[in-house]
Amino acid sequence: MEGLPEGVDSKFRYVLLVSKRAEQLIQGGHPKMKSKHAKATRIAMEEIEKNQVKWQLTPPVEETTALEGGE
Repeated sequence: MEGLPEGVDSKFRYVLLVSKRAEQLIQGGHPKMKSKHAKATRIAMEEIEKNQVKWQLTPPVEETTALEGGE
């Protein structure tokens, strides 16, 4: 693979996407395309590279801590 797939803004995000998709495949998800690869990670890489997996970046959710509860 040369560079990052279109729409992926960092290597870190690419690794996260591949790992989450590979986990879906391992848990029984169906591949989105035929692949010459047998390993879930390689299939996930190919799917993301060919823009077969839809994903969306959502803003972080603010968490409240027990200290902010107010006493």
